[in-house]
Amino acid sequence: MTTTAAAAGTRSYAGPYPADPAQVRRARAALAALLRDCPRADDAILIASEFATNSVLHSASADGGEFTLRAEVHPDHVRIEVEDAGGPWRAKPREDGRPHGFDVVAAITGPQNWGVDGDTGGRIAWARLGR
Repeated sequence: MTTTAAAAGTRSYAGPYPADPAQVRRARAALAALLRDCPRADDAILIASEFATNSVLHSASADGGEFTLRAEVHPDHVRIEVEDAGGPWRAKPREDGRPHGFDVVAAITGPQNWGVDGDTGGRIAWARLGR
């Protein structure tokens, strides 16, 4: 796990975690420490929790792998990403009529400020929040 101050006014964090549900809490706590004075901390932590939970439950990382949480705090925005081992993507319509994880992320960030990049060999879910 590393926390750095890269450019002026920018703080960053990167930490690998075993792909175990209990580790999502540890990732949230590390992010909360980095975002201690950020007005969007709660939103960023919720998004990171969603991304990490998806990695643990739905990616190839779930089979004894890991996920990596990365965050950058800039003067005007926060960027969150979670990288995992990828796996098959099963986007399917929701029939229960309630929002699910990525729906919540989109509602918080807006449609152009989040995404999922990668494939079966590795995937990064990312989000950008204005401060």
